[in-house]
Amino acid sequence: MNNVPEITFRELVERYSVILFDAYGVLANSDLVIPGAPEAIDYLSENDKPYYVLTNDASALPDTRAARYEKLGVRIDAGRIITSGSLLASYFREQGLAGMRCVTLGPADSVHYVESAGGVVVSSDVDFDALIIGDQSGYPLLETGRAALTGLFRLIDAGRPPRLILPNPDLIYPSGVGYAFASGTVAQMFEGALALRYPDRPELRFTRLGKPHPAIYREAYRRSGTMDMVMIGDTPDTDIRGANDFGIASALIGTGVSTQDVSTLPDSDVPTYLMKSLALDVG
Repeated sequence: MNNVPEITFRELVERYSVILFDAYGVLANSDLVIPGAPEAIDYLSENDKPYYVLTNDASALPDTRAARYEKLGVRIDAGRIITSGSLLASYFREQGLAGMRCVTLGPADSVHYVESAGGVVVSSDVDFDALIIGDQSGYPLLETGRAALTGLFRLIDAGRPPRLILPNPDLIYPSGVGYAFASGTVAQMFEGALALRYPDRPELRFTRLGKPHPAIYREAYRRSGTMDMVMIGDTPDTDIRGANDFGIASALIGTGVSTQDVSTLPDSDVPTYLMKSLALDVG
């Protein structure tokens, strides 16, 4: 059994230079604020404590997300929000993908991320260089998915397989009083179809940018200038695993999808600490 110590939010703040938060399940669920989140953010601001929100959400720009938090009573500056969608800019730059023709599934902000990165958004009925799943919303899934899948098959059969890019690899997320499928599940649907049609082409998979992959943690390190950070998250195989792999501390909070039963987790997903909530004096 994994013996993981409990800690309070105030103790984390005193112990680490920078606090990192997941969004869904830690600060808010859809349109519902998590109890303790407004007070925790205010406490950090009042004490000039650096923090960042690391969210796999690629459906909303930081300004859009900050405005939504403001309506919930959580005052977070847009500059403190690092989204998986924003990682497209550095990915395009590193891969030399400026001008790439991109079919983009998602709402308007997802499209904006692609265009800001240097991509040219096109429809799936013309030749395209990449399929980017920005979100599971903003389009009719079955109809748009059918057109995108048909376009993929056409280009692969012609020897011009497009790149497959997934900013947000999450499979589910807390939504209101329940849970909903996220864009990672949409990507798995495409990958299942590709594996069925091209069983000898294992490379036909999406490049995943968000947690648990390191790009979003590298961006937090670039902005903060220190590895003395702790990641507060509710999902062991994304928030916690990503922090552990990157070499920073992690705290599994009990306000989201996790049951906090760490006894059966693989070592990669075991947090440094357990927290009950963001309440300043409650573990």
